[in-house]
This record gives sequence, C-alpha cells and structure tokens, in this order.
Amino acid sequence: MNANFIDYIKVHCRSGKGGAGSTHLRREKFIPKGGPDGGDGGRGGHIIIKGNSQLWTLLHLRYTRHLSAEAGKPGGRQRSTGASGKDVTIEVPLGTVVRDTDTQEVVAEVTKDGEQHILLTGGKGGRGNVHFKSSTRQTPRYAQPGEPGQERFFVMELKVLADVGLVGFPNAGKSTLLSVVSAAKPEIADYPFTTLVPNLGMVPYRDSRSFVMADIPGIIEGAHKGKGLGHRFLRHIERNALLLFMVPADKEEIEQEYLILLNELEAYNPELLDKQRMLAVTKCDLIPDEGIDALKQKLDRELPDVAKSFISAHTTIGIESLKDRLWQLMNE
Repeated sequence: MNANFIDYIKVHCRSGKGGAGSTHLRREKFIPKGGPDGGDGGRGGHIIIKGNSQLWTLLHLRYTRHLSAEAGKPGGRQRSTGASGKDVTIEVPLGTVVRDTDTQEVVAEVTKDGEQHILLTGGKGGRGNVHFKSSTRQTPRYAQPGEPGQERFFVMELKVLADVGLVGFPNAGKSTLLSVVSAAKPEIADYPFTTLVPNLGMVPYRDSRSFVMADIPGIIEGAHKGKGLGHRFLRHIERNALLLFMVPADKEEIEQEYLILLNELEAYNPELLDKQRMLAVTKCDLIPDEGIDALKQKLDRELPDVAKSFISAHTTIGIESLKDRLWQLMNE
C-alpha cells in the first residue's frame, strides 16, 4: 500500500507546435488565376492540469514522465483553418502544487474538483497567404509557419487537503483515533513510523454533517531539517484547517512534547502557527480518574491558551466531546 502513495513527481511537458499557414492559390475551371486562398494553421495542443477528487496520489504519473501535446494541423484551401492539436490534460488529486523546476516558481495550485490551469500553451497557427495579398502583391506564394510549442520540466507536489490534521510523535495514537472516528483503516502497530503515508478519513458528525481528518505520519525532533522523512511529512500539514496535537497521557512532560511539536512546525513554516490548534491527551484509559483531574489542572496552568481534550480511542472516552470541540473551532 505504501508504495502506491506518490506525493512528489517530476514531469517533462511539451505543448504542440502551431500548424503552418497554407500557400494555396485558387484554381478553378473558369477562374485560372483566382489569387491566394490559403487558410491559417491550427493552434498546437495545450498542456492542462485538472483537479480530480477521486485521486489521492500522483502514482498514475509515475510511468508517464514525458507528456507531449499534438501539433496543430496546417491550413487548407478555400481559407479553411487547420484543426487545433489535441490538448493533454493531466488529472491530479486536490492539493497538488506545480512548480517550474528551473525557477522554483509555483505555476499552479489545484484545490477544487474540475479546476483547470493551462501549464503550457500550444503554439499559434501560422497565417495563410490570403493575409499577405495587397494591391501590389496579388499572388503571395508564402505563408507563416506555426509557432513552436513550449517545453518545460515541472515538479508536482501533493499536500493533503483536510479539515483536521493530526500532529504528534510516532505512537501518539493518531492512527487509532482515525480508525475509531471514521471508516478509514490505517495500519496500526506499536512501533514508530507505522504510518508512512497520510491517511484520510471522513468523520461523521451530528445532523448528517461531516469533516475530513488526516493522519499525518509521526514527526520526530529535527523533522524541519529533513530528519527521518521530515519534509515529506510536514508539507501535508500546510493544507489542514485545524491542527490537533496528540500526546499520550503516560508521557512525563506533556507540555514539553507539545512545545517540541510546535517548534518543529514553526521552524518548517512559521505560518503554520496561525492555524487553529488543539491538544488531545490520548490513552487516558492508562491512568486513573484522579490522575486525569490533576493532569487537567497542571496543563491549564502551563498551557492556558490551548483548547484541550482528554480521550481514549480504545474505550472511546471523550471522543464525542472531542468532535464537538473540533467542529466548534473549525467554524469559529
């Protein structure tokens, strides 16, 4: 399954060249010298990117790294314009960012189903000889060639789109929570980096409403420097509306874990701190009720401005109130 998740790919694209204009001269039975009637060439095919909500990976582009659009057809007699070259449409999952590899400039971002952007325009068709007729030049025997197509390398990078992104160290219980609140079936085991790709789940809420939750692979200290798989993980957090930080209740210094996670995000991209965030203390079934009360008081003192929730995905303690709080924060 993990091999099928591709979130970064480099492709070479070439738009179609324009068709040549025609140099045709009108020759009919009773009109031996009818003058020029050559039509224009057709435009070359564009390279277009299009959002598709049914896709969740760039895997389908793995074996089509070279994409070329069709050339425009040449112009014809009787001023007929050549057909345009066929466009190439590249379908990508929502959340895909396209960069020019030479300049690193972002040329397109796709966030909606059906959204389209032209990455490379096809070459214009050449003008036929009919355009070059004048009082002094009655039978021009030349026409314009079509314009060449464009050619560039692009990098396509997927940043998962979700309402709530789960942030935490490996084994914080992110996959378990996602499997409890949604129909997603992430791999769950008691060793670090079980989750190597983001998992998305649709979380049903009251009155037939729902929101999307993303289990983003665990962060390690130094992730912003690219340690572990740091950069690959962190870029998926950029597109989440709300960040749910998860720290297990049996950790000695919960606020320290939270601050380390926060520092990793800030070092990677300071704008991430502008997002709504909440702290979920997980695995609360591992400590007695009086321990939970003491923990609540301690965290309220040390992290007074952070919304908090105390949950256990195994026993579903606090899950409904967590969903209520998330919904409230997302809609503020």
